[in-house]
Amino acid sequence: MLKNSAINFTPVNNTFLEKYMPKARGEFVKVYLLMLKYSFSGEFGVSSSIIASNLNLLESDVMNALNYWHEEGVIKLIPIDKMGNFDIKFVDLSTDGEDLTSNVSLLEELNKNSTRDMLKDIEKLIGRPLSPKEIDSYLNWQNDFGFSSEMILILIEYCVSKGKSDARYIEKVALAWYDSGIKTFEAAQAYITKNEDKWIKIRKILTYLGIKNNEIMKPQEEIMEKWIFTYNFPIEVIQKACEICFERLNRADFKYIDGILNRWNKDGIKTLEDVSKKNNISRSTTIKGKQFGESKRNNLRFTDYEQREYDYSSLERKLLGWDDND
Repeated sequence: MLKNSAINFTPVNNTFLEKYMPKARGEFVKVYLLMLKYSFSGEFGVSSSIIASNLNLLESDVMNALNYWHEEGVIKLIPIDKMGNFDIKFVDLSTDGEDLTSNVSLLEELNKNSTRDMLKDIEKLIGRPLSPKEIDSYLNWQNDFGFSSEMILILIEYCVSKGKSDARYIEKVALAWYDSGIKTFEAAQAYITKNEDKWIKIRKILTYLGIKNNEIMKPQEEIMEKWIFTYNFPIEVIQKACEICFERLNRADFKYIDGILNRWNKDGIKTLEDVSKKNNISRSTTIKGKQFGESKRNNLRFTDYEQREYDYSSLERKLLGWDDND
């Protein structure tokens, strides 16, 4: 008979210690080791709050660590629902997490002139050599997403134009485009044109309000998108609403401006001429209202009948008991 005992140690692959640990942040290593311990000890699951509490970290630090190791290919985060829960699979680092069949296909792709040209153009755009993982990702986009070489190049050029050349950001944009149905070069061009046109208009509105781009939040951006694309207001009409807001409040207030534009849209006002006409009608109504009020007050005077005439001197003498014989 053998008596089993629980394992009181956690085995760590030497590949992790030699290749991945030296370049990682200390808190990322702590998260990986604790998660590895939970995995070997047979834990069914653990929350980010428990890990954060045990390691004296923030929950955001824990999630950043897990995303980092996922990007490095050390673990795999597999979403299991829409509540932010994941299955976590630890990759076997004895083969350095690489798939031999993938290496063969990678070598085959690198032998193609079109692939080599695309990768050279990408390196020129981002200003640095590509890692094997990045090369593998770009080639997988062609197979999994159906992205052409031109599509990948314009995507990376778009990211670089925004000052973003790191692999994580580029991958997020690629996933967002795929989820939005942007899968052709023409669709990508149309999206970029629309997005740039949107920001040109938004910058004009913000400049008129004296606000910088980095000072607005997502809800404010969505409000301005509504003015521009849903209501189709020209910039000068939006600026007119901003001007009215300043005149009345002496400050910029997005909710107040939104209220003005909501009413204008409901009333079918789309141009500055429409705004001017509405103001003229309002003034005319106000003037008529004043005239009506004055005429009403005049009519309240009892002047529509023949008034009696009195001899006030005679009335005074009678009241004092005087008469003409005294």
